Order: sequence, then structure tokens, then C-alpha cells
Amino acid sequence: MRWTEWGDAANPRVLACVHGLTRCGRDFDFLASRLSDTYRVVCPDVAGRGKSDWLAVKADYTYATYLADMNTMLAAIGAEQVDWVGTSMGGLIGMLLAALPGTPVRKLVMNDVAPLVPRAALERIGAYLGVSPVFDSLEMLEMAMRSVSPFGELSAEQWRHLAVHVSKQEPDGHWRFRYDPGIAEVFKEASVADVDLSAFWNSVAIPVLAMRGEQSDLLTPELYSRMLARPGTSGHVVANTGHAPMLMDEAQVGVIRNFLAT
Repeated sequence: MRWTEWGDAANPRVLACVHGLTRCGRDFDFLASRLSDTYRVVCPDVAGRGKSDWLAVKADYTYATYLADMNTMLAAIGAEQVDWVGTSMGGLIGMLLAALPGTPVRKLVMNDVAPLVPRAALERIGAYLGVSPVFDSLEMLEMAMRSVSPFGELSAEQWRHLAVHVSKQEPDGHWRFRYDPGIAEVFKEASVADVDLSAFWNSVAIPVLAMRGEQSDLLTPELYSRMLARPGTSGHVVANTGHAPMLMDEAQVGVIRNFLAT
């Protein structure tokens, strides 16, 4: 598993930033660069994504595997305590880690994900997951990514950043997404019903910030309200954004900085 680091490697204050289902750790370059004045920031590529290796057995693309990998990463960098920012899948990984007895997680940001993931949102994601299309240019790949990714109000430079780090150019000149299409096998098996992880959520005893894209179909208004009913949970809604806010502007970074600082 590969990861990108920001800040002073000797800083005992560690922030882990973990991406969504088909994304990569470089999604957090903007956030990490801003928070590296306070933290050693670690942004992993979850197995099968980014520059991390693909798993030989596709059935191993599970949260149990991801939790084991994250614990190994924290041990490798010598982190005894960590703050966590997780987008979508990365938020659920953080929640599962925070629910464990003796968790190393001090504070948790769950970006556009709830302990219950609606079937309708899973079906939407499953419609494009694992298709492994081929593109004649990076521009065409970026256009396809934009068509299924309601990330909000981003600049052309930010869209290009998000595209280039989840893509690769083949020897024949064509472009593909970097993620292993095999992750779709386990995902689609799980998307036949709502995914309910409420038992783990109820075991989380640390402060949580729930961030929501105003137009998100994954973290619906009802689910967001349920999250805010939990003691110790605060919230923030990002306007004109679906699933998921990309944390690439100063206002969103400021919300996270203020939450982590208190």
C-alpha cells in the first residue's frame, strides 16, 4: 500500500485522510497542504486504488482488509493517536476503526457518508463501477469522470488534478482509470440492499464532524439528521454539491481545521 505524506515526519500529531471507493489519496493534496502546518498528514491509496497494488483475490476487497491495512500503516509510521478525515468509503473505514476498543482515533470527520448507505445510491455507483472504459485522451477521461461525479464547484485546474491522479496512460496511448475493476465484484454483491453499519456507529465514543453535500443521494437529509442526533456529533453542509465534497476550498478546510482544533 502506497501513501503520500505532508508535513514534519517527526510531528506526533498525525492526520489520516482516506478517499472514496474509486478515488486515491491525492484527492487530499489541497487539504493536506493546508493542514501540514499543524499535522503530519498521511494520505493512503487504499488497496486496488491509486498506486497501491491490486489484490489477487478480489473477494478480499472488504472493510476487514482495509482496517488491517490502515492499522499496519499507522504502526509503520509510529502513530499512537490519529485524527481522521474520510470521504465516503474512507469515512466508513474511519468509523469502523473508531468503534474498536482502545481506538487510536481521537476525532473523526465523515465526509458525505452515514452508517446506513442507501441501496439507491449504491445502485447508481454500481452502474459505472468496474466497467473499465478506455479513452483516447485524458480530456475524454476527465469528461467521463465529471459526468458521474457531482463534486461541486471546482476550477478547471482542480478537475484536472482529480482526473490525472486516478488515471494512467497505456503503452498504446489510451487512458484508463487506475482502480482495479475487481473491486466491483464485492461491491455489487453488497448493493442489493441498504448497508446498515449502525451497530458500529453506536460504539463510536469520540467527537465526529458529519459533512454533507447539499444534493447528496448517499448522505440524505434524513440520514444526516440522524447522525446529528448522536451526542458529540456536529455537522456542516456544503452548498451546490452532491456526493461528495472534495475539500478543495479554504472554507471547507477551515471547517475541518476548527473541528480538529477544539
